[in-house]
Amino acid sequence: MDGRGGRTLRPPVCSHPRADPLLGENLDLIAMVTATGEPPVAGLGPEQEAILRAASTPISVADVAVELDLPVGVVRVLLGDLRDNGLVSVSSPSSAGPRPNERILKEVINGLRAL
Repeated sequence: MDGRGGRTLRPPVCSHPRADPLLGENLDLIAMVTATGEPPVAGLGPEQEAILRAASTPISVADVAVELDLPVGVVRVLLGDLRDNGLVSVSSPSSAGPRPNERILKEVINGLRAL
Protein backbone atom coordinates (compact mmCIF):
# COMPACT_ATOMS: atom_id res chain seq x y z
CA MET A 1 0.00 0.00 0.00
CA ASP A 2 1.25 3.49 -0.72
CA GLY A 3 0.72 6.57 1.48
CA ARG A 4 -2.48 7.47 -0.38
CA GLY A 5 -4.25 4.21 0.43
CA GLY A 6 -3.73 2.71 -3.02
CA ARG A 7 -1.80 -0.35 -4.04
CA THR A 8 1.69 0.03 -5.39
CA LEU A 9 3.09 -2.24 -8.07
CA ARG A 10 6.68 -3.20 -8.53
CA PRO A 11 8.17 -1.89 -11.82
CA PRO A 12 8.29 -5.33 -13.52
CA VAL A 13 4.49 -5.51 -13.27
CA CYS A 14 4.24 -2.35 -15.40
CA SER A 15 6.82 -3.44 -17.95
CA HIS A 16 5.73 -7.08 -18.29
CA PRO A 17 8.92 -8.96 -17.30
CA ARG A 18 10.84 -10.36 -20.22
CA ALA A 19 14.02 -12.30 -20.82
CA ASP A 20 15.67 -9.63 -22.99
CA PRO A 21 17.28 -7.12 -20.58
CA LEU A 22 18.61 -4.97 -23.46
CA LEU A 23 15.18 -3.94 -24.72
CA GLY A 24 14.96 -0.16 -24.69
CA GLU A 25 18.59 0.20 -23.56
CA ASN A 26 19.62 2.48 -26.44
CA LEU A 27 17.10 5.17 -25.49
CA ASP A 28 19.10 8.14 -24.21
CA LEU A 29 17.55 10.25 -21.45
CA ILE A 30 17.47 13.28 -23.75
CA ALA A 31 16.15 11.40 -26.78
CA MET A 32 12.91 12.94 -28.00
CA VAL A 33 9.82 10.73 -28.19
CA THR A 34 6.82 11.55 -30.37
CA ALA A 35 3.61 9.57 -30.85
CA THR A 36 3.25 8.60 -34.49
CA GLY A 37 -0.48 9.22 -34.62
CA GLU A 38 -1.17 5.60 -35.51
CA PRO A 39 -4.26 4.14 -33.88
CA PRO A 40 -3.42 2.48 -30.55
CA VAL A 41 -2.96 -1.26 -30.53
CA ALA A 42 -5.53 -3.17 -28.49
CA GLY A 43 -4.16 -4.49 -25.26
CA LEU A 44 -1.94 -1.55 -24.31
CA GLY A 45 -1.43 -1.07 -20.61
CA PRO A 46 -2.39 2.15 -18.83
CA GLU A 47 1.26 3.21 -18.64
CA GLN A 48 1.70 2.82 -22.40
CA GLU A 49 -1.49 4.77 -23.05
CA ALA A 50 -0.20 7.53 -20.74
CA ILE A 51 3.07 7.61 -22.70
CA LEU A 52 1.17 8.04 -25.96
CA ARG A 53 -0.80 10.94 -24.47
CA ALA A 54 2.38 12.57 -23.11
CA ALA A 55 4.14 12.08 -26.47
CA SER A 56 1.42 13.80 -28.48
CA THR A 57 4.01 16.59 -28.63
CA PRO A 58 7.75 15.80 -28.55
CA ILE A 59 8.97 14.93 -25.05
CA SER A 60 12.27 13.58 -23.74
CA VAL A 61 12.62 10.10 -22.24
CA ALA A 62 13.50 11.68 -18.88
CA ASP A 63 10.38 13.88 -18.98
CA VAL A 64 8.21 10.85 -19.76
CA ALA A 65 9.59 9.15 -16.63
CA VAL A 66 8.79 12.24 -14.55
CA GLU A 67 5.33 12.60 -16.10
CA LEU A 68 4.43 8.97 -15.32
CA ASP A 69 6.32 8.84 -12.01
CA LEU A 70 8.06 5.63 -13.06
CA PRO A 71 11.72 4.59 -12.99
CA VAL A 72 13.62 5.45 -16.18
CA GLY A 73 14.45 1.78 -16.77
CA VAL A 74 10.76 0.88 -16.84
CA VAL A 75 9.98 3.80 -19.15
CA ARG A 76 12.75 2.72 -21.52
CA VAL A 77 11.27 -0.79 -21.74
CA LEU A 78 7.76 0.58 -22.33
CA LEU A 79 9.06 3.00 -24.96
CA GLY A 80 10.96 0.18 -26.62
CA ASP A 81 7.73 -1.80 -26.92
CA LEU A 82 5.85 1.21 -28.32
CA ARG A 83 8.66 1.92 -30.78
CA ASP A 84 8.73 -1.72 -31.91
CA ASN A 85 4.97 -1.51 -32.55
CA GLY A 86 5.39 1.70 -34.55
CA LEU A 87 3.42 3.81 -32.07
CA VAL A 88 6.23 6.24 -31.21
CA SER A 89 9.26 7.57 -32.99
CA VAL A 90 12.46 8.29 -31.10
CA SER A 91 14.97 10.91 -32.23
CA SER A 92 18.41 10.30 -30.83
CA PRO A 93 20.25 13.24 -29.29
CA SER A 94 22.69 13.32 -32.18
CA SER A 95 19.85 13.93 -34.64
CA ALA A 96 18.19 16.48 -32.37
CA GLY A 97 20.57 19.20 -33.52
CA PRO A 98 24.19 20.31 -33.47
CA ARG A 99 26.07 20.15 -30.20
CA PRO A 100 28.44 22.87 -29.06
CA ASN A 101 32.10 22.08 -29.43
CA GLU A 102 34.42 21.54 -26.49
CA ARG A 103 36.09 24.96 -26.80
CA ILE A 104 32.78 26.80 -26.37
CA LEU A 105 31.84 24.68 -23.36
CA LYS A 106 35.20 25.41 -21.72
CA GLU A 107 34.71 29.14 -22.30
CA VAL A 108 31.28 28.97 -20.67
CA ILE A 109 32.69 27.09 -17.65
CA ASN A 110 35.54 29.61 -17.30
CA GLY A 111 33.06 32.49 -17.55
CA LEU A 112 30.88 30.97 -14.83
CA ARG A 113 33.88 30.45 -12.58
CA ALA A 114 34.85 34.11 -13.06
CA LEU A 115 31.48 35.19 -11.65
